[in-house]
Amino acid sequence: MPTLPSGPSRPPASEPHQARHVAESFGVDPERYDRARPRYPDAMVNRIVTAAPGTDVLDVGCGTGIVARQLRAAGCRVTGVEPDERMATWARRRGLRVDVATFEDWDPAERSFDAVVAGQTWHWVDPAAGAAKAAEVLRPEGRLAVFWNVDQPPPELAEAFSEVYRRILPDSLAARRPPAESDPYAAMCARAADALREAGAFDEPERWRFDWQRSYTRDEWLDHLSTTGGLTLLPPPKLEEVLAGIGAVIDTLGGEFTMPYAAVAVTARRTDAS
Repeated sequence: MPTLPSGPSRPPASEPHQARHVAESFGVDPERYDRARPRYPDAMVNRIVTAAPGTDVLDVGCGTGIVARQLRAAGCRVTGVEPDERMATWARRRGLRVDVATFEDWDPAERSFDAVVAGQTWHWVDPAAGAAKAAEVLRPEGRLAVFWNVDQPPPELAEAFSEVYRRILPDSLAARRPPAESDPYAAMCARAADALREAGAFDEPERWRFDWQRSYTRDEWLDHLSTTGGLTLLPPPKLEEVLAGIGAVIDTLGGEFTMPYAAVAVTARRTDAS
């Protein structure tokens, strides 16, 4: 599910990375976040690992360590950077090394890496500063891979969900999302790719896509929604209203449904060692 700001809780920032109140709102319930957020397809994780020249990986905006644990299971040594102390603490308790900082302000202390990754977080990073910092810490031939899980509900389900948001949160991105939109992250991926080109230290960015799906019960999907951007900032009564409305839609489907996903990635190889 897209995690850009979806609620009208304060005036929107001109760029996602400027919306720090949203970017640092996910740590309100790290246990739920870790439990409810979808993982990434093994095919994508393995392709990133294979494309990197080694196994030292930096995970930008590592959160509770969802991506880091998948990479660790694939044989990588992972260091995380996370601006929210609550999320970092959760990840550390699961054996991960995490520095608390925004990526733009993070001090690598002369460390370098074979890969820099960001799962569902690169839109919270200034594109130009992020590309420059990634180039700084990547070893020659190192791989940058930034990626997102994009939910792709069937048109009828997308329209039913959107109707709930239009009724309760009419100014939200979820209310304005076209039912047939196949790639709501297209503009975000293009912005990331442009910043990599402008950095002058990467080869031509590639777009990768991995289609997969997951079945959800009513309670599992509502658990997930409670961790998404914008909804994390809603007052409890308004959040309950949204969840009740979405839950009613799922009830009409028999209390469960299958959500198609596309894991989309922008990736490039570090070429300039200077």
